[in-house]
Amino acid sequence: MHNPNEYFNKELITMFKRQQYKLFGHSAVKLCHWTKSAIYRNKPCYKQRFYGIQSYRCLQFTPTVAFCDQNCTFCWRPLTTFPKFPKQFDSPEEIIEEAIKQQRGLLSGYGEFREKIGKKKLQEANNPNNAAISLSGEPTLYPKISDLIQEFHKRQFTTFLVSNGLHPKVLSEMHMPTQLYVSLEAPNQEMHKEINAPIFKNSWALLNETLALLPSLKTRRTIRITAIKGKNMSNEREFASLIQRAEPDFLEIKAYMFVGYSRKRLKIENMPLHSEVRQFAEKINKHLNYNLVDESKPSRVVLLSKKKSNLKIGS
Repeated sequence: MHNPNEYFNKELITMFKRQQYKLFGHSAVKLCHWTKSAIYRNKPCYKQRFYGIQSYRCLQFTPTVAFCDQNCTFCWRPLTTFPKFPKQFDSPEEIIEEAIKQQRGLLSGYGEFREKIGKKKLQEANNPNNAAISLSGEPTLYPKISDLIQEFHKRQFTTFLVSNGLHPKVLSEMHMPTQLYVSLEAPNQEMHKEINAPIFKNSWALLNETLALLPSLKTRRTIRITAIKGKNMSNEREFASLIQRAEPDFLEIKAYMFVGYSRKRLKIENMPLHSEVRQFAEKINKHLNYNLVDESKPSRVVLLSKKKSNLKIGS
């Protein structure tokens, strides 16, 4: 296992630690707000409600904590200079073992609430069974991402992988996660450049290549739109056209949240109300005819699905 100092400068490491990330090599874990809420208050995240995973057993994780090929305006991170991409990488086995170890360290403080939480639930929380590969960075930049997913599956994990869609070749060749998310924040190239701020020129073409690839991938496929008021909550027909090409099983439309370093680039007025997110979803769906099957007001997210029922994993 490599040292984070081999990949990141002291300023970046200090920032991650201040935000309660546990760094190891080029990877990191962080306890999700909803994981903590599910453990202590029995209030899980919308992914449990929508898809049936257990929030209190979710490992929020990334193998590429500070490596990304977009500088999205809505991203929490500071958008510093892209770190020099490493030549040496930790193995999937090392990463998973360390991720679980670090997660347990983050959970150790909950031991004093054992009586309130329950011994069984606390033991289960210390043995996660869902990997949300979405914490920060672009996970398909990790060259062993396919092996990483396979290793998680060997350990009886379900996996949710969130990608910016700029690496269609990787997606076409890799072992599929339980559920694949592709982020789609712009209906056209002009907005894509403004909102996603990619670091190379042909990113829009690559994203469209991924959308065309999506119907052939043998997994649960989700398009995720981060709705930013005053920026991309328009052009519903264009959005729908891209979504139709991708033929996803699910469409999640979720509000931009005014958090982290995004507050230096956007305003609190850019964070839409849940009612506005729902209206936007309904406008897009006029051109899709999906089923509006669920929503979560606390998370300001709406779920559209091809199917009306049996949406949960394993159903």
